[in-house]
Amino acid sequence: MQEKQELSSIVKELRQCSKVLGKLADGLSNISKDEIPKTEIEQVEAKSDISLEDVRAVLADKSRLGFTAKIKEMLKSFGANKLSDVSPSDYDELLNLAKELKDE
Repeated sequence: MQEKQELSSIVKELRQCSKVLGKLADGLSNISKDEIPKTEIEQVEAKSDISLEDVRAVLADKSRLGFTAKIKEMLKSFGANKLSDVSPSDYDELLNLAKELKDE
């Protein structure tokens, strides 16, 4: 008898989960593409004026992914030892190079 009650309880909980999942699916299908979070690089590219902070955020993400040595090489290619030494006119090119950093 107790097994029957437990089974009934499980069935009831599964039905509740099903309702919640249905509502979640409905909500997700109504989200427009503009509301979906973008990667750090996509957010920066969407801006017209790229700031030092924007570049720093992207390079920090790439550094966390293990590209620290390559980032240092990139900075040196711009004649800089650190990001703040890079000319703002080079930020766009630096971001494009950062985009190309991928696991090999």
